[in-house]
Amino acid sequence: MWFFPKIIAHRGGGKLAPENTLAAVRCGLAHGFHAVEFDVMLSSDSIPVLMHDPQFGRTVPGKGAVNEASARQLAAMDAGSWFGPQFAGEPVPSFEDVATFCKSNGIWMNIEIKPVPGFEVETGRFVAELTRRLFAEEVATGMPKGNAAALPLFSSFSFEALVAAKTAAPEIPRGYLVDRIPADWREKLRALDAIALHTNHKNLTPEYARAIRQAGFGLFCYTVNTPERAREIFQWGVDAFCTDRIDLIGADFAVD
Repeated sequence: MWFFPKIIAHRGGGKLAPENTLAAVRCGLAHGFHAVEFDVMLSSDSIPVLMHDPQFGRTVPGKGAVNEASARQLAAMDAGSWFGPQFAGEPVPSFEDVATFCKSNGIWMNIEIKPVPGFEVETGRFVAELTRRLFAEEVATGMPKGNAAALPLFSSFSFEALVAAKTAAPEIPRGYLVDRIPADWREKLRALDAIALHTNHKNLTPEYARAIRQAGFGLFCYTVNTPERAREIFQWGVDAFCTDRIDLIGADFAVD
């Protein structure tokens, strides 16, 4: 079952701001999005930070890797200039800072746990433990009916990271993220006690969508960037999706 928002801003602000930054989350909020997706990995001192690529060079300049730099060093890097001069000096944010901002502004979070290769278990555990502390009050009261979005959602391509997250924070819901739906998707979802399958909309079929829903799981897609495709997959029974085109697909988008 899917209790969460249906339209989610991808990496904070889609194509309108530098991904995985506070500026991106603010951009999404300015466009009416109270639901965001972003990527989290660990710094060298095991601090969860927002970053998609394990290696520098695309969104931050220079050479090196996220797991070789401390959170303080990452915070001093420029994660905005690659996108545009108006974002020069935008830092790599800590997950805690972004989560605090989201909680303060009523923004629901799809937290993609994105480990540097070889750090799957550690990343799942540290991200889950911090999330559990940040949402201690919500965890203690559970997810009352009608207010399930009080808690965020973990997703990951890494089965091992999600297992570690489940162990560290079993109360935080989980979605298993895949590019192509594997034959053992039911077994994987049940092993994780996951509530949803997250998949690439390009590889989804109406038959898969029907089977996933009939099995009692939610169905989330990435990354849908045209209203026409959004309407099509909603008609298939998809529950929610993230989008880069928050300028074309609004937070209140619905099938006509």
